[in-house]
Amino acid sequence: MSASLKNDFSKSLLDKDLLYKFPKIELHRHLEGTFDLDTLYDLSIKNDLDTPRDKVKFKEYCQFPKDHDSDFLLFLGKFHNNWYKSLDDVSRVVFNSVQNIKKEGHHYIELRFSPEHYALVNDFDRIDITKLVIEASDAAARQTGLNIKYLLTFNRGKQTAEEMIDLYKKMLDLNIDSIVGVDLAGDETNYPPEAFVKFFDFVKSIGIHKIDIHAGEVTDSSQIWTAIDKLHADRIGHGVSAIHDEKLQLQLIERQIYLCQCVISNFQTAAWSDTPSHPLPRLFRKNVPVSISSDDPTIQNANLVDDYFTIIKNFDFTFKELVKINMNTIEASFLSEDQKIRMKESYSAAVNLFVRENS
Repeated sequence: MSASLKNDFSKSLLDKDLLYKFPKIELHRHLEGTFDLDTLYDLSIKNDLDTPRDKVKFKEYCQFPKDHDSDFLLFLGKFHNNWYKSLDDVSRVVFNSVQNIKKEGHHYIELRFSPEHYALVNDFDRIDITKLVIEASDAAARQTGLNIKYLLTFNRGKQTAEEMIDLYKKMLDLNIDSIVGVDLAGDETNYPPEAFVKFFDFVKSIGIHKIDIHAGEVTDSSQIWTAIDKLHADRIGHGVSAIHDEKLQLQLIERQIYLCQCVISNFQTAAWSDTPSHPLPRLFRKNVPVSISSDDPTIQNANLVDDYFTIIKNFDFTFKELVKINMNTIEASFLSEDQKIRMKESYSAAVNLFVRENS
């Protein structure tokens, strides 16, 4: 591929129609923030919820408003878990939501979900929910040709380490190969990582799943250190505060621990409210392992394509750099080493096809 072609593509990728076709690898997206709005609207009427009946107002009820200033409480206020009155409701919204993902140009995705989110209001069985979510997701993925694996999300503010261990033991009995990792999410400030050492010691001792920790999103880099040194993190969600800690950056490079960063989400939550100075390009160009993800696209009113557009526009990412960051992201995935080799081969073929079809 010639240098001129790479440069031409870098400019033309600001055309979103083309950017939708660009092959992408994503490792940090929450299913609960990816929901299909039409399905949620139908469920809200079917289940007689106290939500707007006007579709425009319903959308405003569910999503962070475009062009709004950073506002963490407003962002959190868009998450609701009372949509479901039955297991069929859960299956329906999961299937329809995953069915839409491939439209954003995904070549591979690791999608995370919290069984607690679906089960809490009606006290559904968490194991039944786990099986149902994966069955519905897999069905949608087969229909659209989406290559998908899963992470189980445990929420700091909803379970103790001991409760997490009890639930995780039951999940292990499911023997679901497509679950490749365990994620710790939730309030970093009031529930610091030290409280969950016992749980992640247990996960590490079992040795089946990799570990992904939300850290350094709205806290300083000390939480990233704790996540990698005490919680055995193989990967970090967000980790924007790493930009202030050069010693940590060197450790991340040496140990190849990736920061999955989400530029639009970080703006909305005020994790990094000045997008033009976001750490992602600086870290990437210092060879600190980083990748591009969307986080909660439905809540954010912006999908992964919008994140790519923002990155190209603000940071002058070239076509070559976008391909490189995606190839690197395959290395950050929780696939086996053999699977990573095959994924890199298939991703390279997808990029070559993209070039041939759009040059």
